[in-house]
Amino acid sequence: MNVIIVIAQKEHYHYAQEICDTIETSALQRGTGIAKRTPEYIHKKIDLQEAVIALENGKFAGFCYIESWQHGKFVAHSGLIVHPGYRHLGLAKKIKTFVFEYSQKKYPEAKIFGITTGLAVMKINSDLGYRPVPFSELTDDPSFWAGCKTCTNFDILQRKENKMCLCTGMLYDPKEKKNQEQEYTFNKKVLGRLKSIKQALFLKK
Repeated sequence: MNVIIVIAQKEHYHYAQEICDTIETSALQRGTGIAKRTPEYIHKKIDLQEAVIALENGKFAGFCYIESWQHGKFVAHSGLIVHPGYRHLGLAKKIKTFVFEYSQKKYPEAKIFGITTGLAVMKINSDLGYRPVPFSELTDDPSFWAGCKTCTNFDILQRKENKMCLCTGMLYDPKEKKNQEQEYTFNKKVLGRLKSIKQALFLKK
């Protein structure tokens, strides 16, 4: 695998539709909720130098972008996707690590967070120093939560007043890292059980 990961530029505009289609198809296959993206939005993130793309000889392999909230106080990585032909090769972790390190340079004081239903993403986040947190520790910016409107589980988030959903919130606080506080140890069984409990509670008819 000869994949390179770079900050996306305007020359990568033409991958936008394929990126959006791959994200949506992946969500449908997993049966999980995910906020939909548009090519225009991908272009916007590229213009802001807040998108990362993985390529092999000009072929799309993976993607992720950065979002900032509350004047850079919080940063999130969204749209992390790997093309089906490049999965199970560790590329998702490489992309996530790349965008994580880039975010710290671009927003050195920001808390980096994410919400996800995927145990694989939780494992990657944990390895980077994230810890699970309640939604109350994440940004309260309405525009962030408005981005969940296209997710199939948005009604659950609304019913829980943006305090809980099927997703798990995870946070990396650079101040905690500097103070060398005890790091969270990822436990797939515990988080898998938590996910099952949420599904049982929230998806009741």
